[in-house]
Amino acid sequence: MSTRTQVIAHRGASRAEMENTVAAFRRAVQMGADSVELDVRRTIDGVLVVHHNPTLDDGRLIAASMFADLPEHVCTLDEALDACAPLWVNVEIKNDPEEGDFDANDTIADDTIACLAERSEGDGRWLISSFRRETVDRCRELRPSIATAWLTVGVRDEERADCIRSLSASGHAAVHPWVGLVTEAMIDEFHAAGIRVNTWTCDDPVRMEELIAWGIDGICTNVPDVALGVLGR
Repeated sequence: MSTRTQVIAHRGASRAEMENTVAAFRRAVQMGADSVELDVRRTIDGVLVVHHNPTLDDGRLIAASMFADLPEHVCTLDEALDACAPLWVNVEIKNDPEEGDFDANDTIADDTIACLAERSEGDGRWLISSFRRETVDRCRELRPSIATAWLTVGVRDEERADCIRSLSASGHAAVHPWVGLVTEAMIDEFHAAGIRVNTWTCDDPVRMEELIAWGIDGICTNVPDVALGVLGR
């Protein structure tokens, strides 16, 4: 992974193509993105699929649906990872206690780790993240050679030291805060502890320039072509 700011295509090149689809992932590769971020859920028959919301457009819960009954554009995790090659991939595991597919036992972490391990591409190609800390902790326990990151809206100044200690103690590689709450001091403090900072989701070129100047490690964006243009200036 390069030391320069990484351009992470949010759900693929999702401004140019339908998000979280093979077409969006392939377009991100064509644009020259460094990485792709995508969302993982699981069907009732145990198939890992890529979809942001817990429900389909018609209201059906993915976790209560058979894979064969899903719309054609909903791809499996394996199909998505194939389409992202040769980029590294941020696999976000969706496991929200407030959503209908919540998995309190984090078995979706087990399934995701098993899928990545079976691909024989080297664990360095993956970065697993989740808003649920227990989910990324589980991934870390199962396969510590795969980097993990905690997704968060933000970390309050007074809570940052405790957060850094906790993430470091668990061996997590990165923190993923919302772009609106990222500060230069935040980046510096996490970097001092050896923790990378990748932010979501930034489509504003001016903000991108500021984040790059601050030394942000990665920018998750719907417009990777725009971010690459900013980096090239």
